[in-house]
Amino acid sequence: MQNTDNLHTVYLGLGSNLGDKVGNIMSAVKKIQISIGTVTALSPLYETAPEGFESANTFVNAACAVQTHLTPEEVLEYTQVVERELGRRSKSVNEAYSDRLIDIDILLYDNLIVEMPHLLIPHKYLHERAFALIPLADIAADAVHPILNKTVRELADNIR
Repeated sequence: MQNTDNLHTVYLGLGSNLGDKVGNIMSAVKKIQISIGTVTALSPLYETAPEGFESANTFVNAACAVQTHLTPEEVLEYTQVVERELGRRSKSVNEAYSDRLIDIDILLYDNLIVEMPHLLIPHKYLHERAFALIPLADIAADAVHPILNKTVRELADNIR
């Protein structure tokens, strides 16, 4: 039986706009289940336009909930491993975004606020991004953004 002490809920945003986009998302979910923790919910998949850069390739986006024993830093490390295993070779630098096989972002982790040079939780732009908020609202509408003190549903309703 698994020890449930120190079990945390982390919400991850998933996106892909290259190759087999749906397959990339589903492969990421499988790898998350193996390396990070139990995936307890997966949102529907959404096709969205790129934001923050120009591309002819639309995205497939989703969100998932994961029960984990890992720290936020460990979750970040493992999400980056999953991205590399699925073929992502570089991360966005200085908010210069580009096409990608897979992108995994930590949106929320329990009700923690984490401010480190390499990790911000809640995600810095969560409240501005429909492609993250709408899938997240499907699986965690009542989760509260710990800085804005608004539910994901409220944030999603304000952005639609």
